[in-house]
Order: sequence, then structure tokens, then C-alpha cells
Amino acid sequence: MKEVLDFVNFDFHLPVTDPTWIFFLVLVVILFAPIVLERLRIPHIIGMILAGVVIGEHGFNILARDSSFELFGKVGLYYIMFLAGLEMNMEDFKSIRVKATVLGVLAFIFPLGIGIWTNLHLLGYSLATSVLLASMYASHTLIAYPIVIRYGINRQRAVSIAVGGTAVTDTLTLLVLAVVGGMYKGETSEMFWIWLVLKVVVLSVVIMYAFPRIGRWFFRRYSDNVVQYIFVMAMVFLGAGLMEFVGMEGILGAFLAGLVLNRLIPHVSPLMSHLEFVGNALFIPYFLIGVGMLIDVNVLFGHIDSVKVAVVMIIVALLGKWIASWLTQKIYKMRALERELMFGLSNAQAAATLAAVLVGYNIILPNGERLLNEDVLNGTILLILVTCVVSSFITEHAAKRIAMDDAEVSDEKAQEKEKFLIPVANPETLESLMSLAMVVRDEKQPDNLVALNVINDNNGSVKQEMRGKRSLERAAQIAASTSVRLKTVSRFDLNITTGILHTAKEYEATNIIIGLHCKMSIVDSFFGNLTENLLKNTYLQVMVARFLIPVNTLRRIIVAVPPKAEFEHGFMKWITHMCRMSSRLGCRVHFYAHPQTLGYIRGYIQKKHKDTRVAYSELEDWDDLLLLTRQVNYDHLLVIISARRGSISYDSAFERLPMQISKYFNNNSIMLLYPEQKGDPNESLSFSDPRGWAETQYYDKVGNWFYKWFKKNS
Repeated sequence: MKEVLDFVNFDFHLPVTDPTWIFFLVLVVILFAPIVLERLRIPHIIGMILAGVVIGEHGFNILARDSSFELFGKVGLYYIMFLAGLEMNMEDFKSIRVKATVLGVLAFIFPLGIGIWTNLHLLGYSLATSVLLASMYASHTLIAYPIVIRYGINRQRAVSIAVGGTAVTDTLTLLVLAVVGGMYKGETSEMFWIWLVLKVVVLSVVIMYAFPRIGRWFFRRYSDNVVQYIFVMAMVFLGAGLMEFVGMEGILGAFLAGLVLNRLIPHVSPLMSHLEFVGNALFIPYFLIGVGMLIDVNVLFGHIDSVKVAVVMIIVALLGKWIASWLTQKIYKMRALERELMFGLSNAQAAATLAAVLVGYNIILPNGERLLNEDVLNGTILLILVTCVVSSFITEHAAKRIAMDDAEVSDEKAQEKEKFLIPVANPETLESLMSLAMVVRDEKQPDNLVALNVINDNNGSVKQEMRGKRSLERAAQIAASTSVRLKTVSRFDLNITTGILHTAKEYEATNIIIGLHCKMSIVDSFFGNLTENLLKNTYLQVMVARFLIPVNTLRRIIVAVPPKAEFEHGFMKWITHMCRMSSRLGCRVHFYAHPQTLGYIRGYIQKKHKDTRVAYSELEDWDDLLLLTRQVNYDHLLVIISARRGSISYDSAFERLPMQISKYFNNNSIMLLYPEQKGDPNESLSFSDPRGWAETQYYDKVGNWFYKWFKKNS
């Protein structure tokens, strides 16, 4: 029996040191901590931190905080800052960057000022110790950011302000840390401050200039999701490493990497889904567990000085952050709920706080004492625990309220149902058409994508059927990677056009997205029989697209609009789709149209899509379309709003469109968009309908002019 036990080797020692069992136990914690604590209505993040307390050396000593926790913890911290920059709505950020700077400066000044006074007069510390300790109060970590992602409010104004404020606050805090640390390492000089700031500014400019160009070049050449993921992570750690190289913490570099790669990674892309999944499943929980393992609950018992220091630190930190959030709310007349969300996100102490206390703890003064003693070290651990708990609960409460309010507003708005039908016969255009559908669809409407493969009933073959099946499977994979449900349909029909039309009717499609026909011979038409027959037999909006570069690398959308386009029934629909593309791709949309048409476009965008980056230019005559050749670059998308023969905005110049595109725009990504039309010509015009209102105004003007002319000459 003894030999069997020796063979099995039941000799376990605590803490566990075997890498296999360490990783297994961490995965068990990540799996069960949220499940157990959710029943107690404790936020997931607190569950991870408390789990770290329990299994750490200050708890049951099951796991030691070894190098794996340092490595994965640092990755998790960078991941949080990177996702914060990546998830930020850059259009909103540009409009709130001043607000974010104000919050960041206030969140630095008030904790620092109050902290220096209390450290000098209540705790009796020296000036250098008081300044370094007060800078710890000023810093904060976006511990609660995963909560706002879970509730889907990460693009709210208050969240963007808090995230931008975090970058400002932590940058100022880290500058103070670098200077105080340098003073006791003999690194300071008259130029120390200037040289440090100059290095940070220059490196930030290099990151913001070089990273997007490198990323755009890479994404155009490599489409594999795994390769793209590794590339993005390499860029994140390159930014963090360069920032550490010049003397700052890497979290600033990770945040900047997220900001500059923001436009290349759309919120609805498979790559974005992969980044969030890996971070939330592994790296971020690892970091939170590691933070919990640092917390020593024994400081609550028998260490009166530590408790006193901790109480002062907690009160000052929370008070300073609350004052900053309150002042920001009052200055910009924001809602109380937004103030609560900003306060919740900006009061958790972890990363920069730990960096500051460890730097101060390791500095030995000439008299043999530490710059930050053990009382401060223990008080910092308690500060981290309390602020993380407060931050998580407040953020959870505010996020839930805001999400509920948004849901009620969405329910009150009558939304027109939309469904996109994407024929996927050509494997070469499949990914670009699916990417286009992802960025123009309404995220709030589920099950609004249908992928179709039609097999000709007359000359279809087994080979065609298998190829179509593989295309549908690939389309389903692309949709699943972004957590979007896709309906796949494979059908036999008399011909491809009939199959598309029947499927559109059966599934109540409102939009059709197809690839631009590839001309195979001299006698072949530009659009091909499929597109021409489709346009003749449907009133739905049809997008005919050809992309020469990946959709996510587009830098601008140029939209050419014909005169009287405002009178078409689908006028507002295609404007909405262009604005969605602009917002999700982070690029500007530039409209070229007749002055009267531009007025309608501008009015609708200012009313419904005022956050869209948009520009307007006059295109007096549709024959001037060739002037756009100087405006459209290789990384732009040219969208031509066309019209079916016999429609209000149809012009004879459309007959020359195929020749012009082939001759002048052959090296550009292009989309020909045919707006939706009313199928029933006897249907009366409604004043809630954009065409009814615009057309009625137009004919009223014409009628009044004829009336005045007749009265004058009669």
C-alpha cells in the first residue's frame, strides 16, 4: 500500500508550486468566484479580488504570488488600459476631451492638495513623504471598467470622460513619482523635469503617428484573425515598453496604443471580439486575483498606526475623487447619474498606487528609515481593498441604472425593422460583404442578417452546391466571431436573381448587399445580368460594393449624391447607413451634392446623427462627378447614390456611370447604392415620410411660382 501511495504521490504542500496545479486553481477561481458571489449580489470584480485574498499568502496560503501572477497581472493591467482606449468612441472623445482633461486635472489637484495637508498635519510626515503619499491618492485604476463593458454602456459620455481623465491623472501622478524617486536616486538636475516631460511628449507623438500607419499597412496585407491578434498585442506591449524605457509606467503606453488603433479595429469586428474575449476570460481576472493576494486583512487587527494611516488615506482619496466628479458635473451640467458613474470609475486605487508605494518603500533615507514606512504599505493595501469595493459597487449601480434608462428610451422609439440579405456566391468577396453588413446593421435589432446561396435549378452541380455550403459556413463563422446571429439559407431556383428575390420576400429583407460584377468579356455588361435584373425587379435598397482594401482600414467615405435625391423614399435610410459606417470605422464621411440636397442631408444629420464626423461640398452638376477623381484616394470608399430608371432622382448621366467608373475609379473601393423606393405607386404620401415632406415642399414652391406668374400676367 505504501508503494502505491508513493507512486501516486499524494504529498501536497502549501502553497502549491506546481505550474499545472497553479493554473488549474486560478481557472477554478475565475470560473466559480463570479457564480458564487453573484448570488450574494457582489460584483464580479470584487469576487475576483476577494478570491485572491482567500487563496493568497495572507489568507489560506493556497497559492503564492509568484512570477506568473506578476507576468499575467501586468498583462491584465495593460489589457484594461488598452481596452479602455480601444473601446472609446473617438468621435465622442473629441467632443469631450476638454471635459476629460478637466476631470483629470481636478482628480489630481484635490486629492493631492488635501493629501499633502493631512499628511503633514494629521500624520506628521515630512514634505517629501507627504507629496509622494498624496500622489497615491490622486492616481486611480480602471478596475471597474469591465462592468461598463458588460452593461454595454462603454460609449457613454460619462465613461469616455472618466477614461480620458484617468490618462491625464495617472500621467501627472507618474510624473510626480518619477521626480520624487529621482531625487533620492541622484537623478534630478535642473533639467530633470523638462527632460522627462519632453521624452514623454516626443514618444507619445511617435506612437500616435507611427502606430496607425504600421497597423493600416499590416491589416491590408494580413487578414488571418490569429495573426492580427498577435500583431495588436505586440503593438500594445511595444507602446508600454517604450513608455517604461523613458521612465514612465507602461499603462500610459498601452492606453495610447488603444487610442491610435481604435479606428482600425471596429467595435463590431471579429478581432475586437477576440480581444475582449481573451482579456475578460484570462488576463484581467489574473490581474484582479493578483491584486487580492497583496491585501493583508491582518492590518485590521493589532496595527493601530496602520489603521489610522489607512483611514486617513481612504477618506482623502474618496473625498478628493468625489469633489472632482461633483465639480465636473456642475461645470458641464451633467446628470447626477453621470457623476456617480464618473466617481465609481475614478476612485479605485491599484496599479499606479502600488507602483508609488513600492518605490517609496524601497527608498532608504540617510537616517536609515524608509521614505514610506510599513504603516503606509499596510494602509495602502487596505486603501486598495476599500476603494476597489466602493468603485465596483458604485459603478455597478450607476451602470445598471443607465443601461435600464437607455433600454426604456430605445423601447419608446419606434424603430423600423431592417434585415440585410447577403448573397455569398463569390468566396473572394464574402468577407468584405460581411464586414460591410456588420458596420451598417443596427446592433439593437437581433437576427437581421441573412446569408444566401442560390443554386441554379437548371445547370447546378454538386461542386457548386459544396462551394456554396462552404461559403455559408464561412459567413456564419465571421458572424459568430462577433457574437452576431446569422441566418444561412441555401436554395435551388430557376435562376440566381429569382432566388434572391424570393428569399428577400420570404425573410422580409429590407436591404440587399451584393458584390460588383467582374467583367469577364468585351460583350459582358458592367453590372452583369444578375445586378441589372435585380434592380429592375425590386424596390429594396441595394448596395453593390467592391472593396480593394479591408473595410476596417478605410480612412474616408466620399458620398456623391445626385440632385433631387431627397425626394426618394429611402433618403433617410441610406444617410443613416453612411453615418453608421463613419461612426464604427472612425472615419469621416464627406457628402458631395447639389446645394438644395445638401441642406436636407445636413438637417437630417444634425437632428439624428449629430456626433458623426461629416463634411459637405457642393456638386452643382452631376456631370461634375469626374472632379471627385482628385478627392478619392486609395484608402477611401467612393459611394455613388444612384437611381433606378424612372425614379425621381434619375438622370441621363447615369448611363455614362459604368464607363466613368471603369476609366477613372478602377483603382478605388466603390459602392453603388440604389435607394429604397415605394413599391405601391398608389400609396398616398405621408408627412412623416421624408419623401412626402420634401416632395410636397418642392411642388408647393413650384405651384406658388406658377400661381404668382399667372396672377401677374392675367
